[in-house]
Amino acid sequence: MAWTRGFFPPPYETRDKAHGRIEIRRIWVSSDLPESITFPYANQVLTIERVTTDLRGKELRHEVVYGITSGSATAESPADLLQYNRGHWEIENGLHWVRDVTFDEDRSQVRTGAGPRMMATLRNLAISLHRLYGGAKNIAAAIRHCAKNANRPMALIGL
Repeated sequence: MAWTRGFFPPPYETRDKAHGRIEIRRIWVSSDLPESITFPYANQVLTIERVTTDLRGKELRHEVVYGITSGSATAESPADLLQYNRGHWEIENGLHWVRDVTFDEDRSQVRTGAGPRMMATLRNLAISLHRLYGGAKNIAAAIRHCAKNANRPMALIGL
């Protein structure tokens, strides 16, 4: 197939340097769908390749993912699709990672009735308050800071 990576240069590529490594992201997109794709509302198929190296060029990770989107080729460019994919991971790292690691949510013993949903809501509220009003980049540090004085959490909610 013409959209398969390796045969043609990608229509869009990004390079980022951060945290002692370089990450290259490439995307190949096609709206010329094969008959074998019968996914409802499928308009485009895509291949994303992520290559992560250290600053000296040693490969640390190489990933290839495939996707199907309902977005039309005229409305969503390869750059847009790559940004959407990247944005998904920002949400995953910014919220779910904090809930999993900082709040140790997976080991919660609240499992019945509305309890799990209520606890998830309270955790999301705490994270949002610290980020919006407390300016916290590190939620764990912000929680420890608030735990030292009962007035600090109240100040976050305006009391």
